[in-house]
Amino acid sequence: MNFIKKLFLVLSVLFLFCLNSFSVNACSVKIGSFDWDSSNIHSAIASYILENGYDCDTEVLKGRTNPILAALIDNKIDIIFEHWTDNNVALIDPELSSGNLVDLGVNTPASEQAFFIDRKTSETHGITSVGDLKNSKIWELFKDPEDPSKGRIISCIYGWTCYTINYVKIMEYGLGDLYNLYDPGTAAGLDKIITDAFANGKPIITYYYTPTSLMGKPEIDLVRLSEPSYDKACWDSLMSVVDNIKIYGTNAYESSCANEYKDMALTKLATGNFYNNNSDIISFANAYTISTSIVNNLLAFYVDISDGNLEETAKYYLKNYSDWEAWVPSDIASKVKNTL
Repeated sequence: MNFIKKLFLVLSVLFLFCLNSFSVNACSVKIGSFDWDSSNIHSAIASYILENGYDCDTEVLKGRTNPILAALIDNKIDIIFEHWTDNNVALIDPELSSGNLVDLGVNTPASEQAFFIDRKTSETHGITSVGDLKNSKIWELFKDPEDPSKGRIISCIYGWTCYTINYVKIMEYGLGDLYNLYDPGTAAGLDKIITDAFANGKPIITYYYTPTSLMGKPEIDLVRLSEPSYDKACWDSLMSVVDNIKIYGTNAYESSCANEYKDMALTKLATGNFYNNNSDIISFANAYTISTSIVNNLLAFYVDISDGNLEETAKYYLKNYSDWEAWVPSDIASKVKNTL
């Protein structure tokens, strides 16, 4: 009898040990991440909190937009922490309607695309809108070295849709006779042109976008030029012309309409199954949001200081900012802090 009691006691202890071990590993999260830096940084921050605060096993799966979204739709990925909502409406909306996917709200409140000018030139000459660029004395500040009879506006890369959009905008704003649109060749080339302009104290008008590492650098001080407010009907008209130009060339240009790019709030997505079975993690994910200015700073740190180290960037954020503590219960926040 004593042997049986001892055996029962041993088995009970082993059972409790195994149960405890199972509970530690029961939390498993597959995070989808895209092939750009801001998405990877968000995934790294979320993964660090889940692993060190919630004792989860996490796996970050990286790839291009369509394969990652397809994996999410197929429930092979649980959650995504950065999604460019307006770029994938036709694909994602039916999944949201069916309940297969759930929108977890805003991650980064605003991403933007626009024409920018260096602050010094803007303030010295009172240039605040694209309309101001029509002044005959203004274009001379930005003379095209290859065609001094016109000014130069730096665009995005030829082949990107934004290049053609910018072409139509320049024409619609009455700037076509005053400025040439310049193709920087690559995204790195665009960044270099902007960086060199500031390093040499040269005026610059350029297309740019956020969040990016460049916009997180203190020496890069760009001011957004105002344009007519976004209007869907106007934008649809512009895009119709853009589509024709992409097929038939610039001879297909015809007068239409133009206004500012629509700023997008970046969001988060989870599968319906994951949403329904992981309330604590979903509560954290719902609360997860980082401002555009902070994302720009993190991107600059990631590129220039950490030398592309995602874990170091995640730790930098968690050490130097406190807004994340509101996303989680205080005991979870304490556990995360103890690992930094």
